Amino acid sequence: MFMHKPLATSAVACLMAGCASSPDTVAQSSSARPAFGVPAPAEMLASWDISIAPDGAGLPPGRGSVQQGAAVYLQKCASCHGERGAGKPADPLVGGAGSLTSKTPMRTVGSYWPYATTLFDYTRRAMPLNNPMSMSNDEVYAVSAYLLFLNGIVGENEQLDAQSLMKIRMPNRDGFVSNWPRVR
Repeated sequence: MFMHKPLATSAVACLMAGCASSPDTVAQSSSARPAFGVPAPAEMLASWDISIAPDGAGLPPGRGSVQQGAAVYLQKCASCHGERGAGKPADPLVGGAGSLTSKTPMRTVGSYWPYATTLFDYTRRAMPLNNPMSMSNDEVYAVSAYLLFLNGIVGENEQLDAQSLMKIRMPNRDGFVSNWPRVR
């Protein structure tokens, strides 16, 4: 009955040792991320305030081509999303056109996402999964261009930037009810 007592005692001791650090010490030693109970610095919050609206408001400067995106994708995305966005182990990013009303809908960038700006926003904020927010704006524009190309939405010689990205009309643009003003 008491076989786990040494393990429990060790766990409590480790927990207490971790709590013994003062918030000031933790904040000084780890300025890259907030500590529990310590307010996040304003500059950190600003670096996370990167939302992009469907109409493109908030898109940063930068640009990237389909060819550049193929190289970035191979280096930073293919290990999870497969060759050319086919999926495995993570969800596929390519294909599924016309499948949303079928018994087996395939929700991909090309079949499901209503705005190209959402692709940029999500990729910039959450990818790669093991190092989110690590890609430069140019890399995110390039990967976006590559994925849009693979889905047949832009041409092979396309180069994306803030102005061109917000003009792309996604195939499922009208498939959602949105609280955002309609973008044309």
